[in-house]
Amino acid sequence: MKQHLAGTKGDVGACKKVPFDVQYSMRESLKDIGIKNKEKTDSSKYNTPYGASVHGFEGDMLNEDSEEFRPSGIHINEAAIGPRYKHPNYHALRVNLLRDAKKEVQLLIDSYRKIWKNVGCTLMADGWTDNSHRSLINFMMYCPKGVCFVKSVDASDVVKDAGTLLKMFEEVALWIGPNSIVHFVSDNGSNYKAVGRMLSEKYPSITWSPCAAHSINLVLKDIAEMDHIVYLARRASEVTKFIYNHTILIAWLRKRQGWKEIVRPGATRFVTTFIAMRSIHEHKHDLQAMVTDRSFVDSRYAKSNKGKHVIDIILDNDFWDDMGKISKVVSLLMRLLRIVDSDEKPTIGYVYDGHCVVISILRLII
Repeated sequence: MKQHLAGTKGDVGACKKVPFDVQYSMRESLKDIGIKNKEKTDSSKYNTPYGASVHGFEGDMLNEDSEEFRPSGIHINEAAIGPRYKHPNYHALRVNLLRDAKKEVQLLIDSYRKIWKNVGCTLMADGWTDNSHRSLINFMMYCPKGVCFVKSVDASDVVKDAGTLLKMFEEVALWIGPNSIVHFVSDNGSNYKAVGRMLSEKYPSITWSPCAAHSINLVLKDIAEMDHIVYLARRASEVTKFIYNHTILIAWLRKRQGWKEIVRPGATRFVTTFIAMRSIHEHKHDLQAMVTDRSFVDSRYAKSNKGKHVIDIILDNDFWDDMGKISKVVSLLMRLLRIVDSDEKPTIGYVYDGHCVVISILRLII
């Protein structure tokens, strides 16, 4: 506001209707503020624990009035240059720097498009729900040079049938070039399957396949909904809740050598159920040592109804045997899920090797 009234060059335009006396007083006020800020900078520059600040350069090389150092799209680190470097103003961020950043992204995309035309690419559609419960679909392209984000579509107000999804996906495919797409990856839902089949029929160069991570998650979901797994998971949860609801018990366990916290299942991923089951199985001996310890046996926790129920679970050998078997069977699927859900390197080769593992596990379960 003072810069606006004073008519000085700054982040805002000058007021042409301000009286001369007001303009003069505002300029004097700005001068006083500048002197105080310079005194603070000089005092902090020489009052560091190790002497003069390494960022305090001599001379007027970073003077705020110097046109040479006004923002022009060059990224400058203030900590490396000095405390008198002038930050980019609103106009520079909104126009110059944004325009330069857009050019950099466009050059990167153009370099990717050359790879797409030469060796082909993979179109990936990832559907998810954000914190505002909006249904979003992210489109990404993968090629040997890397992954490129294409666009994000808010599909909250549309019916996700095959026809609607086909129009949405075909629009992205036409922007990329259907002849450049050799692979289309999406979720394993029936509507996505239909879209993949339609795209393959319309554009013979495109081959559809389901997302490996989503498919494995669906397998784990089916396993987690089996009656015996639900029974074991409920009993494991009762033990975990009883321990963490009594601070004296968890304090006793934390004194055990090599103790690690018990993992509790989350609500979003089915694999967390099996991670929690494996975690509590690893604490079998610590838990049995706790419930057989004299201090616990004589305490009021062991005499309560919940305490007696938890003791029965912890001392049940059949419970621990079943937990161990489930952990061993599902560990192979979880390992394969970590591989296919990784962003470090292409994993399609591991998926083909792990396919036989998945089939073997399903045969054991069925």
